[in-house]
Amino acid sequence: MEAAVNQQLKDKMIKASITVKDQNNQPLRNQSVTVRQTNHKFLFGTAAFDTVPLANGEYTGAVLEKAEQLAQNLLQLCNAATLPFYWGPFEPQRGAPRTEALKRAARWCLDHNLKTKGHPLCWHTMTADFLLPLDNAAILQAQKDRIRREVNDFRGLIDMWDVINEAVIMPIFDKYDNGITRICKQNGRIQTIKTMFETTRSENPSAVLLINDFETSPAYDILIEGCLEAGIKFDVIGIQSHMHQGWWGLDKTHEILERFSRFNLPIHFTETTLVSGQLMPAEIVDLNDYQVTDWPSTPEGEERQARETLQHYETLFAHPLVEGITWWDLQDGNWLNAPAGLIRKDGSTKPAYDELLKRIKGEWWLPPTQMTTDANGVLQLSVFAGSYEISLNDQQQTFLIEKNAATSVVMFN
Repeated sequence: MEAAVNQQLKDKMIKASITVKDQNNQPLRNQSVTVRQTNHKFLFGTAAFDTVPLANGEYTGAVLEKAEQLAQNLLQLCNAATLPFYWGPFEPQRGAPRTEALKRAARWCLDHNLKTKGHPLCWHTMTADFLLPLDNAAILQAQKDRIRREVNDFRGLIDMWDVINEAVIMPIFDKYDNGITRICKQNGRIQTIKTMFETTRSENPSAVLLINDFETSPAYDILIEGCLEAGIKFDVIGIQSHMHQGWWGLDKTHEILERFSRFNLPIHFTETTLVSGQLMPAEIVDLNDYQVTDWPSTPEGEERQARETLQHYETLFAHPLVEGITWWDLQDGNWLNAPAGLIRKDGSTKPAYDELLKRIKGEWWLPPTQMTTDANGVLQLSVFAGSYEISLNDQQQTFLIEKNAATSVVMFN
């Protein structure tokens, strides 16, 4: 399998031809230039919920210093950020959403070259309590209005959305009453999904829209198949990989990839975790049921986490349909008090962070490289899709390399 992954990595690299010309449209022949990568097309993301209080000036003193250090670690490793739009916390009182606070966070992310995604627009968990007194027709209307408001308000700041989250269990969720399970039970999964996607797309036709689920059994891909047959258009299939009970391993990972690849759609691994402490007991079905006050990271756990994280990322990054991986999230204790971060609670980086950084900004990244154009003013590159910069004397020009656009012309004055 390692040989297959290495071959996939090679296949994912793009052979690009860059023609360098002067202002008179003449090729600059035999010129020494420097080429460097400035960003990846592939999304290396994280749940960036801590950017909300940071961008809104809610931290002071030592807490602010720690938050700023965490932000620097985020920016060093990641180029994508998922921001929280859980309906209950986002709109604790009907008609009073936290729009401006989230806008400031989204602007902070964009100012720091992070691709933003909103999570989620429709979910039965952490939804608004003010839906409970309403009948199903009013709940559905409120949900549609909510989608239109958020997608319109954040257009240009957030143009990627997890439209619906965990629809496989949505109509049978029974831990507590909620408005979204009610309407999904009445209308069915496929019709509910169709309504949410059509509402979102009508508000922002150019947005990238995901279905997202933790369920990786055939129940999820059968649901996707039914949705596609019903004419629902997904831009990306989102797959959660919360591995608090241990790494899936290569066999399971490849089986999941093969099963969801049959749709020939981009895949994002939207929520990825591996713990660096004691594994969650295998008999736990719902991860939220495992509540502990102390769940420390350990040296042996960190070694395991680093090894397995690298194997997981290498496998996913190499796959031709996988276009993004989001860690959930960067620092220990942020979700379920688990040691699932790449950074310890004291702000120091773990081996998994350090090793990932070596791959993302090392092996999978083009550093400043001295090159010479040929007799036709052409540079030949073999690189990953992304943003690049070329320097000639004191001038710099940028260009993109994508799998469907591997030929570019760069003009210098």
